Amino acid sequence: MTRLICLLALTGSLSACATVTGITERMGLNRNAGDVAAPSDPFVQGAPAVGETTLPPATTAAPPPATARTAEALDTTTPEQRAAATAAPAAPTASLGKTVVSLGSPTEPGLWLKTPLVSEETQGRVTNPATGKSSVVTLIPLDGPATAGSRMSLAALRLIEASLTDLTEVEVALEG
Repeated sequence: MTRLICLLALTGSLSACATVTGITERMGLNRNAGDVAAPSDPFVQGAPAVGETTLPPATTAAPPPATARTAEALDTTTPEQRAAATAAPAAPTASLGKTVVSLGSPTEPGLWLKTPLVSEETQGRVTNPATGKSSVVTLIPLDGPATAGSRMSLAALRLIEASLTDLTEVEVALEG
């Protein structure tokens, strides 16, 4: 019986040490002077969202409020942005091909498509052949073969009237 009690006490002590170490590491309290801070976690609230740093002004939007729970609340594009994005292209577009899209992170604001069809960030247009609707988007490179699927922003999916829960094949083109 004494052995069992000692074993339980030792196990509890070790788990408490691990918990304290984990907490102090997250707070940055147990780093040595030469240590380099670990890269930030992209899922932590303080990490910059795509719309805040990389998208051109025509396709950016404000981040949704933390309390947003519906597609309407998460889509922070303005009516003016939606009208401009769905306007017919002024110049012919160069087709990049077709890709199957799914909903990307609904908390990343703006009009964007993360796709392996591009190797650098550029302006493009996506068209839903089922509805004929299209939208200007920022094309963001995504690692993988060109035949891999893509992720699209909530706002762009809504503009082209694609399902938010199903996979949709879209045509992707460079804008201009």
